[in-house]
Amino acid sequence: MTRFTDKIVLVTGGGTGAGRVVAQDFAREGATVIVAGRTAETLGTTVKAIEAEGGRAEAIVADVRRNGDVAALVGRITERYGRLDVAVNNAGMLLAGPVADLPEEDWRAVFDTNVHGVFRCLKHEIAAMRTQPDGGVIVNVSSVIGPYLRIPGMAAYGAAKAAVSALTRTAALEYIREGVRINAVTPGPMDTPMSLRPGETEADRAERLEKELPAGRVASLEEFSAAVRYLASPESAFVVGQDLVLDGGATA
Repeated sequence: MTRFTDKIVLVTGGGTGAGRVVAQDFAREGATVIVAGRTAETLGTTVKAIEAEGGRAEAIVADVRRNGDVAALVGRITERYGRLDVAVNNAGMLLAGPVADLPEEDWRAVFDTNVHGVFRCLKHEIAAMRTQPDGGVIVNVSSVIGPYLRIPGMAAYGAAKAAVSALTRTAALEYIREGVRINAVTPGPMDTPMSLRPGETEADRAERLEKELPAGRVASLEEFSAAVRYLASPESAFVVGQDLVLDGGATA
């Protein structure tokens, strides 16, 4: 498929896991992909994997917790490539603990990455895209934990992801008339370490979810990536301000 031929795509948190798969899949569909994150080594690994398949990619070290980093990231993209067509705000973190026992610094850390980081990215991505003749598309990564499910011990993460959902919908309404289309992919458990409980192996997780989840398994990273690319593609042009829930029936 070539839905993203010659498009300029930014993926934050693109050095590992789901972000790496998303970046690779965009490149396979013809995009030039900029992967951003805090660790140059992992970003470089993603770029090498893309280039090994004949794709085009660039790594830029940037921390979404720092407004200056995000401003410089988007500025460098638009200066070098002339535009930013798609942005996937995937960078995130998880710290768990019951409310009364959760250190305030952990609460702040989760919000600074998962909420404030998305806000900073939106702020600068929208500023760039709204000046472009063809606008742009933004896909935020939320979670069913928070907007749709509440889980003990996940108060900070859930509250942050609920905020991402609300932020996505509000920004979508504010900027669709200026050509910037914004949605969120909202996954349940995926095939990443984040879906493992403390001390749990992948085999343990598979056994647990076979009983707990209607679909009986985690989502593959390829399924997650396909959902992201759908929302970024012209095929979803009439989808605005939505959470695309990818949870194997957990919230049905």
